Amino acid sequence: MRLELAGITKRFGDLVANDGIDLSVEEGEIHCLLGENGAGKTTLMNVLFGLLHADGGEIRIDGEPVRFSDPGDAVRRGIGMVHQHFMLVPVFSVAENVVLGFEPVRRLGFLDRRRARAEIRRLSAEFGLAVDPDALVEHLPVGAQQRVEILKALIRDAKVLILDEPTAVLTPQETEALFTIMRSLVAAGRSILFITHKLKEVLAVADRITVVRLGRVVGHTTPAETDEDQLAAMMVGRSVELVVHKEPARPGEAVLEIAGLRVVDDRGVTVVDDVSLDVRAGEIVAVAGVQGNGQTELAEAVTGMRAVAAGTIRVGGRDLSHATPRRAIEAGVANVPEDRQSDGLVLSLSIADNLVLNQYDRAPYARHGARRLARVRADGERKLAEFDIRAPSAAVAVGTLSGGNQQKVVVARELSRPVKLLVCSQPTRGLDVGSIEYVHRRIVAERDRGAAVLLVSSELDEVLALGDRVAVMYRGRIAGVVDPSVGRDRIGLLMAGIDAVAPPPGGAKGESP
Repeated sequence: MRLELAGITKRFGDLVANDGIDLSVEEGEIHCLLGENGAGKTTLMNVLFGLLHADGGEIRIDGEPVRFSDPGDAVRRGIGMVHQHFMLVPVFSVAENVVLGFEPVRRLGFLDRRRARAEIRRLSAEFGLAVDPDALVEHLPVGAQQRVEILKALIRDAKVLILDEPTAVLTPQETEALFTIMRSLVAAGRSILFITHKLKEVLAVADRITVVRLGRVVGHTTPAETDEDQLAAMMVGRSVELVVHKEPARPGEAVLEIAGLRVVDDRGVTVVDDVSLDVRAGEIVAVAGVQGNGQTELAEAVTGMRAVAAGTIRVGGRDLSHATPRRAIEAGVANVPEDRQSDGLVLSLSIADNLVLNQYDRAPYARHGARRLARVRADGERKLAEFDIRAPSAAVAVGTLSGGNQQKVVVARELSRPVKLLVCSQPTRGLDVGSIEYVHRRIVAERDRGAAVLLVSSELDEVLALGDRVAVMYRGRIAGVVDPSVGRDRIGLLMAGIDAVAPPPGGAKGESP
């Protein structure tokens, strides 16, 4: 089966998400679609899978133009898709999920469970998927849930499989297992469209590469003809520095001291469970883990955004266990939150106003209870240049900026005052390579000025590049605190709850063996 996309164009009002994109997938190959978040990759795949309808161009299968009115049409023509966010029913078994909407039935309309299980076992064995058809999905690790999604496509006889950012929630070991499965699928004559923004993965697994930027194809290449630097330049439109340059840390006294911390989520479930951790002045402690293991709630508790159920948090000797965000700010805590739009910015306000959200009522931005608007505007224009925020002026609404420039506004605000502790949660999520380079430099510079930095990231490359120590969280607990030099494999095992190391006496405050 040969798949072609010819001149695909998709508009959302004035926004052109896909602009005349050409792409072909040959039988038995892994074709990687590479681009930054917001480049139009997922939109293009949703057009291909019938979730969206193109405004121009056509899809061809074996040279024949086709039009999909819905995903069912795409499935019937041999196209399967594993979405970035899985489409599974947690309380159903693997077999029930795999055949949902495609149920083999016996006479009188009853589900033929034996036949479903047999087919799943056959496909699982053929492609090395290692999935138990009787297991409940809610009890499976993330990597196994992804394999269930692949089975759903295979049992419907997918010839072309779309994988949309498939490694975003996987450990390194699960990523390698996925690549092995992908190669076995290709060896059997299937084709894979692999959607990602991770350069190392592209070079490791792709047969051919198409790079998109701002909704347009900017190049086609192969791993043999390119490298990470060239791919990054194609994605961004200029050369970028991919390596984080930093001197060895010179840590001082403990600034952040967490002891016996317990935090519950909005459902009342304990998500941070008896965590103890120190972060010293002049060091970056990176918190690694698959998303959903308590890292988000840990950062929210430290910054006063989430209540503490038990335990203590101290910053510079000051007890902030039950502090509000305002008290945390007053104690010298800077916060780059995980969701910049919901928790870091007021999108309808100007850039200038957003830059002083944490100091709007204080000198020099206010006097005797009245705001000094000229000072606010002047400060905004100065920070546009200092922090390389790309905007016509500081008077424009921050909601009109790109994601990278919105993040720069948050970073500029948080680092424009004396900081004892910088908490960064997913600081480069959704950013282009150039903006990532900039944010990394600012984090390292803050460390070198003597601040303590708590970095929460689901990107293991970022953790290894920035962390002076790495604390790995698994199911709400610290599975180990290690030096980043132990490598991806060891940290990956800790992320999966394997090879956990006991913290040193007094909690996870030092380096584990």
